Amino acid sequence: MEGQKKLHLVVFPWLAFGHINPYLELSKRLAAKGHHISFVSTPRNLKRLPNIPQHLLPLISLCPLPFPRLDSLPPNAEATSDVPFDKIEFLNKACDGLQEPLTRFLKEVSPIDWIIYDFCYYWLPPIADTLGIRKVYFSLINGRGLSAMGPSLNMIKDGDGTWTDPEALTMPLKWIPFPNNVVYRLHEAKNTIGGTQKNASGVSGMFRAGCSINGCDVLAVRSCVELDKEYLKLLEMLHGKPVLPTGLLPVSDDTKMQGGKDDETWGVLSGWLNRQRKGSVVYVALGSELAPSQDQVDELAHGLESSGYVFLWALRKPVGSRVDLPDGFEDRTKDRGLVWKGWAPQPKILGHDSVGAFLTHCGWSSIIEGLQFGRPLIMLPFVLDQGLNARAMEEKKLGIEIPRNEEDGSFTSNSVQKTLKMVLNDETGIIMKEEAKKMSRIVSDKNVDSRYIDNLEEYLYNHRPVREP
Repeated sequence: MEGQKKLHLVVFPWLAFGHINPYLELSKRLAAKGHHISFVSTPRNLKRLPNIPQHLLPLISLCPLPFPRLDSLPPNAEATSDVPFDKIEFLNKACDGLQEPLTRFLKEVSPIDWIIYDFCYYWLPPIADTLGIRKVYFSLINGRGLSAMGPSLNMIKDGDGTWTDPEALTMPLKWIPFPNNVVYRLHEAKNTIGGTQKNASGVSGMFRAGCSINGCDVLAVRSCVELDKEYLKLLEMLHGKPVLPTGLLPVSDDTKMQGGKDDETWGVLSGWLNRQRKGSVVYVALGSELAPSQDQVDELAHGLESSGYVFLWALRKPVGSRVDLPDGFEDRTKDRGLVWKGWAPQPKILGHDSVGAFLTHCGWSSIIEGLQFGRPLIMLPFVLDQGLNARAMEEKKLGIEIPRNEEDGSFTSNSVQKTLKMVLNDETGIIMKEEAKKMSRIVSDKNVDSRYIDNLEEYLYNHRPVREP
């Protein structure tokens, strides 16, 4: 938007790097248009951000807020990666203590045109309204997953009953008016409902998200019409808000970790990958926050071992996890497998020619990275929107789920082995690889990416607050 006034945007993600990093990707794209970004988080989180490209440094200001300390949280804990999964509710509680310092910050750096914020900050919309700041709720759950939660007013009432009954989530939802497969397995529904109920913070995750959406001026969604068209339209009806897809925001080429960590780790991993045949490696990564059970890790490990396939397993155990690999597993598979127990540069691994498939927990960011590089998906979802993402990818022939027990989520090494074979050696896998390559061309198309950001920029500019001269 040449020659027009540039916007001042405050960006305020939830305290998880699965949220912070996509919010930073959106910030970089908007800053590249010449807009000024005040990127707000806690001091320790800002220090752990990937390096911001040199040409964008004048336009992205990193703005620390002091993080409240609670006895129930470990010292220096400022992100979900710093706490065990069952302690995240206390992080929510501490996060509510950011209300006063954020208000003070917003007053100090005004004028602000828009604030782009996350699900946790249900208290933010009234503050922004008082200060004359317009509001974007930016959802990192795609249109399908967000539609499953229902209208925002129902979310404020904790799902109006639906989200207290696991069985109800295993059947088609009444507010989705077209044929769909937005259904949870029973074990997923049980786990997901647990994460939406009231907790130590005194406020449920569903209530937080419902108030955050209900109070926004526009709902931005990390998705695209190529994957999510009918659900993006449905969201407008469910919430009575304009809905703007941001595109998938694939990781940009200039993303690097601070302190040289990326280069050092990649040197080791790329050396190993370079020695493998093209398309032969199964890359395994199940996230770093929710720990699979010991039985699940055992069955996955035995399935990889008995399959005979080459694998790279990024096994970064969550804080507090006591789950270990089976005795002797690494020794028995060392000729064709590598278990990497630290942080791993996932986009670089997925982009390597030796990788032929991606065994994933189906977090939306991980799926996007897999699609960005055209990798067929072997899917093992656990909680929240992961199962719905898996249904969507299977429907589009981009991957296949490992068969599991519907009630308890258990699976066997044999089911792992058979699923690997289907993707890597059967006709089913050939179709998935072809579809994944087609989708890769869309996800990686910078013109498509730019078009979504252009549309978002145009909306933000045309609907900015009107200020007196």
